[in-house]
Amino acid sequence: MRKTSRLMLGLLVLLLAGCSNGPSRVNLAGGATLKQLPPSAAEPDVYSFGFDRRLDAAEDVRMYVPFLQYLEGATGLRFKLYPSPRTESVVEALGNGRVHFAAIGALSYLQASKRHGVTALVSANTDNGLQEYRSLLVTRPESDIRVLRDLQGRSLALGAPTSTQGNLIPRITLKQAGIEISDLKMVQHHSSHFETANAVLSGRFDAGAIQDTLGRELARRGVVRILHESAPFPSSTISVSPRVPAEVAEVVKRALLEFQPTGRHAAVLYRWDQSEMPLGFAPVNQEAMERVRVLAEEVGLLR
Repeated sequence: MRKTSRLMLGLLVLLLAGCSNGPSRVNLAGGATLKQLPPSAAEPDVYSFGFDRRLDAAEDVRMYVPFLQYLEGATGLRFKLYPSPRTESVVEALGNGRVHFAAIGALSYLQASKRHGVTALVSANTDNGLQEYRSLLVTRPESDIRVLRDLQGRSLALGAPTSTQGNLIPRITLKQAGIEISDLKMVQHHSSHFETANAVLSGRFDAGAIQDTLGRELARRGVVRILHESAPFPSSTISVSPRVPAEVAEVVKRALLEFQPTGRHAAVLYRWDQSEMPLGFAPVNQEAMERVRVLAEEVGLLR
């Protein structure tokens, strides 16, 4: 237990230190004009913005607050941040009206679209200049797991059930390698990529599925070894609830397409390069999204 605690603490320190390089431009104690929206709160003429959990919760908040400040200035609308509680997914929040707009992956979008009529406004431009990202299966550097087949009979940490990189892509990867989930000793979902990584480094799981940005950074620092890198899949979206008027959604879409996180808007952002949309946004590739829908149905995640 003592060793496990040290490893988990070490990862927390590592990630938080990595997220603190450079000056912070957001003072959550009172300097930001946007507040977090409590789970039960609602205000007229204020649009709530949700997001899939990615890293440490505090860092997620620090990253999205200045982004919403940009949207307020670009649209003239008012926004509040809605970090979904652990007991509620963003898909559910979009469906029940707690969230109007959300940064969500392809799987979350497809589930929300099928269940609640949610629409994807834009897709994220990633570090390769395309609207795609990958999922990494990682293990500890000293692990005897060398190839995918070695995962049989071992334990695997996955992301949230609605996660594209943490759940959908690894399931597809295993299926294509001839490995069924039933072939594994244990599988458990975690609420964020941050927690999945901790589950592996702590020794509680033999391997884990996490986002490519985080996985490559941890591998660069020598704390994990990349076991497998997936094929590219459509990147995250900014999606909108059907409860939002069409003219409002169109105003937000235009502002998203005009967003320049590495150009004239860079100075107001907080570590946007660590987000799932580091280079801004582009129109949604519907053909690519349809291919993901078919794969998601094949592994039972759109039933």
